Amino acid sequence: MKKKVVNLMNKEVSEVELPESVFGIKVFPDILHQYIRYQNAKSRQGTHKTKTRSEVNGRAKKPFSQKGTGNARQGSSKPPNFRGGAISMGPQNRDHSFSLNKKEKILALKCALSDKMKKNEIIFVDSLEINSHKTKDLFKSLQNFSFNSALFIHGDEEKTINFKRASSNIPKLATLLDEGINVKDLILFEKIFIEKNSVQKISKRLL
Repeated sequence: MKKKVVNLMNKEVSEVELPESVFGIKVFPDILHQYIRYQNAKSRQGTHKTKTRSEVNGRAKKPFSQKGTGNARQGSSKPPNFRGGAISMGPQNRDHSFSLNKKEKILALKCALSDKMKKNEIIFVDSLEINSHKTKDLFKSLQNFSFNSALFIHGDEEKTINFKRASSNIPKLATLLDEGINVKDLILFEKIFIEKNSVQKISKRLL
């Protein structure tokens, strides 16, 4: 599969060869859903916590006599029915993440890329290296493309430093190293711009 490669002025400069097994497979929505659940679960902190009877302030001594007071018998001032007492069956610190095997992760990434490719929402650019770090210069160049939100995937951190600085003030636009490519970001953004040099790295990782 061959696709055109454009520059940041949206002018065709060359072509890139894409492996069919990465950018042209059948899309499995259930696999994509499972991967999104996996990512969301991993990002949860799990630091919600309430105090149990052993942790709240209070005395373990009987608050009053067993009989003769007219009140229900109590063994401590720490149970949930007392003001300042413990929380019954409240949330505790926990790890929300779950495991996903390697084959499922690779298949989910392939499905996300293939889905974007079928919708013509992937654009291949020759390079994200620009001379100016000014936002207005980059914004003017990107007017040649039509999108509401965009993710720019690149390979070299040093060569794209000006692009990252210029794009940081543009809303709904983000940059990502090809090593960190993931399903959630691919789905979240409308258009995906992939640097030509990153195509081979992504393909090698998924094949």
